[in-house]
Amino acid sequence: MSVAGPRFPQAAPGAPLVVFDFDHTLYDGDSGSHLFRWMIGRAWWRVLLALLIAPVYGPLVAFLPTRRFGISGFVWVGSVFGLHGRGDLDAVIDRYVDGHAEAIRARLLPVALEVFRAHREAGDRVVVATGAPPELARAILAFVAHEDVPVVGTEVGPRWGGVGPVRHCHNEMKMTMLRDAGFGGPVEKAYSDSSADLPLLKAARAPVVVNPKASRVAMFREVLPAGTPILNWGCPGRAGEPVA
Repeated sequence: MSVAGPRFPQAAPGAPLVVFDFDHTLYDGDSGSHLFRWMIGRAWWRVLLALLIAPVYGPLVAFLPTRRFGISGFVWVGSVFGLHGRGDLDAVIDRYVDGHAEAIRARLLPVALEVFRAHREAGDRVVVATGAPPELARAILAFVAHEDVPVVGTEVGPRWGGVGPVRHCHNEMKMTMLRDAGFGGPVEKAYSDSSADLPLLKAARAPVVVNPKASRVAMFREVLPAGTPILNWGCPGRAGEPVA
């Protein structure tokens, strides 16, 4: 699935730490939602079960404090009676990515990948921190020869005959999981679209907001340092100053 690419210099232990979100940052859309929608669509009874729980779990996804619980319901529907742990989910992810290679590749944002590549060429310590399962981001990055980049993502485990999130890499937990993965110390630069990543953006010496929702731009300008770039890397329907 990966393509031949340049060899990047090995980042030194003290090199600047640069953290990228994945969805709506490197990838146009919510990769986890695309995966779980496909998993649910594999069987009619999963679709029916998802429709039955949607009135309860759907609204939970919309709010930060309850998002993990809302997502976990749909993850369970897509995995019950078939998946029993991370290894099973990783295998399904690889099948999904292989079967949707063209559509997934088209969602990778060229401007974002140029910035990503530039940091790697500079010898920075680059890490992707995402709310999606880490194998999903790794498999997608393999299309552009970045599969060796460390990925910190949501951890899953067995749940009621399927799988569900054990630690959701989201909001403050994203910072905790980065530290637990060995990426402690100061964050030199952070790129994200999401208000859920405010702990990460505020921790960075140089935060960069990319592809935000238009309704969140004023909030970002208020809470982040003056002059923080708010950019659009070619993500349709999102705000930010366009970058050629």
